[in-house]
Amino acid sequence: MTELRALYTLWLRELKRFIRDRARIIISFVQPLLWLVVFAAGFDSRIAITGINYQQYLFPGIIGQTLLFTAMFMGVSVIWDREFGFMKEILVSPVSRFTIFLGKMLGDSTAAILQGVIVFAFGFLLGIPFEPLTLFGALPVMLLITFGLVSLGLIIASFIGSLENFGAVQTFVNLPLFFLSGALFPITGSGTPEWLRTASMFDPLTYGVDALRTVIMGSSWTPMQPLIVNIVVVGLFDLAMIVIGTWAFSRMGKK
Repeated sequence: MTELRALYTLWLRELKRFIRDRARIIISFVQPLLWLVVFAAGFDSRIAITGINYQQYLFPGIIGQTLLFTAMFMGVSVIWDREFGFMKEILVSPVSRFTIFLGKMLGDSTAAILQGVIVFAFGFLLGIPFEPLTLFGALPVMLLITFGLVSLGLIIASFIGSLENFGAVQTFVNLPLFFLSGALFPITGSGTPEWLRTASMFDPLTYGVDALRTVIMGSSWTPMQPLIVNIVVVGLFDLAMIVIGTWAFSRMGKK
């Protein structure tokens, strides 16, 4: 019961922290809208994709981008908690490091998922064709993507001592993950450089975005990998990040 109570408390704390940050919520509305309207309009005639328009292609990619940027940024909570002494208090409590890491990860993942749902709402308002019930099929995929990315952000933050350094490292990690994932442009066409296709295969977000397109676009999209392969790869990435994250939090407790 102690572990479950601690897990719930940490989850609720991270969720409340997000909900009370009005500036971040407003930004979560503006950024996806700019991508889906301005970026899609500018590149619709330049990127040809058989059977769909560029805005349809971009939509799952922007969901993936929103999850990536939100999830990775959530790692900043570790630095704040360490700065104000909260992290030290929970690390010396009679709760396992796994529970502490899992509680923070689940709370941050819930906040990231809420932003992903906001993007779905924008897609509906912009008239992007998808069934309303598609959201319920996409949610498990979004959760899988978010778990690993939030864990990665928490791991990075656990090794960094300042907000400035965290911002620089986060950007260094975010941009390759985003641009190599195929979120903005196809990475399987004949005109795509071989090195880019190879590099994208080592990007876990590539498999997440491909799975989202498969679920959201259905038969209109020809996936790079079968859905089950994408799910397994993302799941293995999540598992690896959770194991490493638990170790990283145990390491913090020994300092």
